[in-house]
Amino acid sequence: MAILSELATEVFIPVAGIIGIAFAIVQWVLVSKVKLSPAAAASGGNKNGGYGDYLIEEEEGLNDHNVVAKCAEIQTAISEGATSFLFTEYQHVGIFMSIFAVVIFLFLGSVEGFSTKSQPCTYSKDKNCKPALFTALFSTVSFLLGAITSLVSGFLGMKIATYANARTTLEARKGVGKAFITAFRSGAVMGFLLASSGLVVLYITINVFKLYYGDDWEGLFESITGYGLGGSSMALFGRVGGGIYTKAADVGADLVGKVERNIPEDDPRNPAVIADNVGDNVGDIAGMGSDLFGSYAESSCAALVVASISSFGINHDFTGMCYPLLVSSVGIIVCLITTLFATDIFEVKNVNEIEPALKKQLVISTALMTVGIAIISWLALPAKFTIFNFGTQKEVSNWGLFFCVAIGLWAGLIIGFVTEYYTSNAYSPVQDVADSCRTGAATNVIFGLALGYKSVIIPIFAIALSIYVSFSIAAMYGIAVAALGMLSTIATGLAIDAYGPISDNAGGIAEMAGMSHRIRERTDALDAAGNTTAAIGKGFAIGSAAFVSLALFGAFVSRAGVKVVDVLSPKVFIGLIVGAMLPYWFSAMTMKSVGSAALKMVEEVRRQFNTIPGLMEGTAKPDYATCVKISTDASIKEMIPPGALVMLTPLIVGTLFGVETLSGVLAGALVSGVQIAISASNTGGAWDNAKKYIEAGASEHARTLGPKGSDCHKAAVIGDTIGDPLKDTSGPSLNILIKLMAVESLVFAPFFATHGGLLFKLF
Repeated sequence: MAILSELATEVFIPVAGIIGIAFAIVQWVLVSKVKLSPAAAASGGNKNGGYGDYLIEEEEGLNDHNVVAKCAEIQTAISEGATSFLFTEYQHVGIFMSIFAVVIFLFLGSVEGFSTKSQPCTYSKDKNCKPALFTALFSTVSFLLGAITSLVSGFLGMKIATYANARTTLEARKGVGKAFITAFRSGAVMGFLLASSGLVVLYITINVFKLYYGDDWEGLFESITGYGLGGSSMALFGRVGGGIYTKAADVGADLVGKVERNIPEDDPRNPAVIADNVGDNVGDIAGMGSDLFGSYAESSCAALVVASISSFGINHDFTGMCYPLLVSSVGIIVCLITTLFATDIFEVKNVNEIEPALKKQLVISTALMTVGIAIISWLALPAKFTIFNFGTQKEVSNWGLFFCVAIGLWAGLIIGFVTEYYTSNAYSPVQDVADSCRTGAATNVIFGLALGYKSVIIPIFAIALSIYVSFSIAAMYGIAVAALGMLSTIATGLAIDAYGPISDNAGGIAEMAGMSHRIRERTDALDAAGNTTAAIGKGFAIGSAAFVSLALFGAFVSRAGVKVVDVLSPKVFIGLIVGAMLPYWFSAMTMKSVGSAALKMVEEVRRQFNTIPGLMEGTAKPDYATCVKISTDASIKEMIPPGALVMLTPLIVGTLFGVETLSGVLAGALVSGVQIAISASNTGGAWDNAKKYIEAGASEHARTLGPKGSDCHKAAVIGDTIGDPLKDTSGPSLNILIKLMAVESLVFAPFFATHGGLLFKLF
């Protein structure tokens, strides 16, 4: 028996979740102390002397009412743009959600011909389980819950980011340390809200469903898989829609503004500048939030499904069953301690401490989490137990599972640091790419592509090794908990990730509000560190997606009754080769969408520069709203086809060709999708930072490549523009493609196993 009692488990999980939510609220209160109304900023300063020490820096304009008012005005514009876009997107997604919920109910209900009689269980035939009709109903409910939680977490993240961006700009007047803490705290709000609400909603759902299912844990956890499907299907639309929005604006703003008109980035004269800043929030924050929430929900579901048919489920050992949730609960507590290191223990005082501070977060959280996993594995698991392994039960020990989770955790860190090496301009790969700009854009593109392909090598070895070890120890359950290990520090990972777009926006606001050059330098330093950490975050998301989809694939194969996936069988092989093609088809759709939306944006920006008199001189205001509308319309229209491709493929393949072909499709998509996702993200990140390396001119080498506006710099901007849709639309959406097809196949597995393969039955 485990040391931790059932009661202790029932208390610990929700309490950890509530602590996480409380901590997020505290951080938010601290951020909101930075005032955005000029009167409060000035009078508050003189009363308590809070600003007294800084009044020497009068040229920073601490008491400049105009700057504060301007910042507040820009922030309102960005916030309103982001909110209206998300509402439009959610209306369209809501329609899809309702239709898909009906599909889930009809497909799963038809497994037993909509009968309400009990039926023999799938795995233990001697027992009776609840009717398939009710499992269909509960799967539909958990799908809707997952979808709503995913949308809410993305929306709240966006709200917090747009709340914090101008506050970060204002804090930058007092020094880089203050600005860093504001941006980081805001990121932490999002990280903790998302990790905790995901855990609490899942835990409550399990307990409510248990009232109906009672001892039928097999049916209970099968219906819970809908939660992961809901989370990920919303993430797909959030990522694709947000990615198309942000990149259409970004590419349009850069090509006309920087290359043709020679004005700086985020210049208020550029008509696409508000759309560009809105895009950072809807793509990088709302999309990223939904994406990681989806990964988290799916890895929990995959682990729970496998556990329910192992000794935990058979013997009704609730504590052992909840091991995945306990790992996440410990993760929230560990991340809370880690966050205090950045905000309260080590203060960032100058520019070159920013990136190390963010990287310390990753290392500290991983080290502490390793200890946390060891303790919880010892407390919550019996010394020996059995895990379901394709029809047999495999004996596993508690330290074996500890190894599985820890391997996933450390593999995540390795992938993060390899990504950083290939995308940060502190290291030679990006400097080589920057250097190649001497001979123009073509060599820059060649070097960037080569860097992306090369950056796949180490992460794939790390993933392969982790999969082999965790599978050898605890079969598919080992892989599912390895994915959870990688995501156990999700609160810290998201905080670091959300920090990037917030700093990026802060820089944009500083430029638009016409703040001094020194402040712009500070926000640029924050932004450059944020770019690298965003690349690390994408590495995490892709690595965890590979683990999650493999675990889901294992659960699907078990549930659909496929004894062995034989590559030599023609049914499987055709699936494999088609599955490997899907990521290319998907990337083609998303890249083309960004391209055609950017084309409209470039034409509109050119039109405004040519027809609005006094725009270049700064005497007339551009029409920001038209550009925002172009981005919104394009992304809503263009997110439907790629979304349909991913959502319909498993349904069509499973129904027409059956489970064997579908297992081939899933394996093919996983194998090719991971490679493209890593190379696309890293190529784009490297081009972006090569451009920033030339712009910053921090080293002797960078200064030889020229100031802004030189031929070298223009070649770098072109590379960066090509990389934009790669790193922010196609790359990050691919990891959702891999996971979503796997979780959808798992949810529909009972239907495919019963009625699938119509074509092969006919011939």
